[in-house]
Amino acid sequence: MYDTVNRDTIHHLVHEFYALVLKDDLVGPFFINSLGSDLENGKWHEHLHTLDNFWLLMMIGKPGYSGDPFPPHAFLGPIPIEAFERWLELFKETTEKYFIPSIADKFYKKAEIIAEQFIENLGLNDEDDDDD
Repeated sequence: MYDTVNRDTIHHLVHEFYALVLKDDLVGPFFINSLGSDLENGKWHEHLHTLDNFWLLMMIGKPGYSGDPFPPHAFLGPIPIEAFERWLELFKETTEKYFIPSIADKFYKKAEIIAEQFIENLGLNDEDDDDD
């Protein structure tokens, strides 16, 4: 288990996580439709590099990522809230597998915030439906 966050440990996490995502019946198709099924292709290479930089910024404040992560996801078509929930489950499993608990928890909390923002931006919050 990793006890530090750096480019190498994030690179490992990101690649292992998306290899798992591609095998998942619920979330895999969204990524395959957009980027293909081979993590070695050019689209995936670019995406994974961007994600490495994104998580370096999120976790240790290392510059390298700029922009807004939401817009590319807005054009993937309808994404059910269950896909975000599953994405989070897989992310949590992966971070807990590769990082000590305190670091895995920090990753997960940041991922949870990002997922909540995406869900809100896509209008998937059904909290209003729960109010009776």
